[in-house]
Amino acid sequence: MSMGGGVGVCASLVVTGALSGHDATVLLPAIYLMGNPVQNVGRCLGTAGVHPRYYPHIIAVCVINALVSIWGNAGYCLKRTIMDCSILNLTLFQRGHVYAPDDLGQQDILVANGKIVAIAPTIAAKDFPGCQQVDLHGDIVCPGFIDQHVHLIGGGGEAGPHTRTPEVRLSRLVEAGITSVVGLLGTDGITRHPESLLAKTRALEYEGISAWMLTGAYSLPSPTITGSVDRDVALIDKVIGVKCAVSDHRSSAPNSAALATMAAQSRVGGLLGQKPGISVFHMGDSPHMLEPLYDILANADVPITKLLPTHVNRAEPLFQAALEYALDGGYIDITSSIDEPIDPATAIVTALRHEVPLSRITLSSDGNGSQPEFDEHGNLTGIGVAGFESLIGTLRQLVTQHKLPLEQALRPLTRTVAEFLGFEHKGRLAAGCDADILVLNQALEVSHLWAKGKAVVKDGKACVKGTFE
Repeated sequence: MSMGGGVGVCASLVVTGALSGHDATVLLPAIYLMGNPVQNVGRCLGTAGVHPRYYPHIIAVCVINALVSIWGNAGYCLKRTIMDCSILNLTLFQRGHVYAPDDLGQQDILVANGKIVAIAPTIAAKDFPGCQQVDLHGDIVCPGFIDQHVHLIGGGGEAGPHTRTPEVRLSRLVEAGITSVVGLLGTDGITRHPESLLAKTRALEYEGISAWMLTGAYSLPSPTITGSVDRDVALIDKVIGVKCAVSDHRSSAPNSAALATMAAQSRVGGLLGQKPGISVFHMGDSPHMLEPLYDILANADVPITKLLPTHVNRAEPLFQAALEYALDGGYIDITSSIDEPIDPATAIVTALRHEVPLSRITLSSDGNGSQPEFDEHGNLTGIGVAGFESLIGTLRQLVTQHKLPLEQALRPLTRTVAEFLGFEHKGRLAAGCDADILVLNQALEVSHLWAKGKAVVKDGKACVKGTFE
């Protein structure tokens, strides 16, 4: 067969799927090395007067060259494949019961360079030489938690400087299953600043998790970095919205116009910077409850989905008002570290019974913030610090005590938060999403955690810690 004929046959076999691109790469040089000389044997050897008894030897040299070419190319391509797999930082998670958060059953997950590239019932490791394999032995696999209300640089101070809580440590976050955080300020917008919060946000991102922040604090006008809310949101990559306090004796008692301006600025900044442009409202337990948010809706063309009331389970009347707000189309945020008067698991189940969809309920920890207690006269009677373990604790209560299916219990911690924040690459296990992979044992305890494809928790303990831990 001529060299051209051999190339044509090879191309046809690739088109039909009989040969792969890898196979063709190995074979084509051999076809040239053998086909071209053999094709020209009759034309050249006779003309040159070579005796026919030498023809087999000359053809044998062509065959040997072709075989050596095949052997060399196959080895080179295999080496390149292994090198490419190493460059891609491939990890293959096998035999995990995947909740994405939807229940997908037992699946394998292939991760490359911090992104999920495939999820399938079986992915053969031999197809990806050099990849790291992780056997999950049927454990629960779900998205890493998104905690959208964390006092990254501390909170508190209501009882004096000695009650200011410290900065959060990376290990505390990841050991609670958290791979993404949104930081914010609290009561103290005087000795704590958005600039410091921005620095902490960048530090956590460098240390391995995903982090963003809200500008502002309890009071209005909002403390900002650039001089205005809209400029902060539009121009600073980590700023995705604003926070303030309403219906609380620690707020600055803002009027409707000031609140509407703040929310509108966050919205416009979000549009300009391709950010969520959200406004998060710390809710107190005053009789005004959610009136300030409805005033904003009446006085500004800001969508209800951009206004989030948080701590809505801190008082029974407030919670009832929050249910109505959610039925009107808004999101509500339940705080996992508030146990009374309505514990977070009961709050979620109650909301579902009132036909509030899971797509409107989020759960956050208020982690590292102070938990002051006041009497009926507004006097401080005690103070504590919110932890992060309440997130996984609430998940367990939802599943074990309230018998909520796990795929539903995961939503307020994963997909719904991501949808509210506009993070298409977070809160789900799917091709193209960040490889924020949380492994839970059958007791719904954190076993292992990967943040953007990097292992950060092993056997329940942080294996990656902050710079000064």
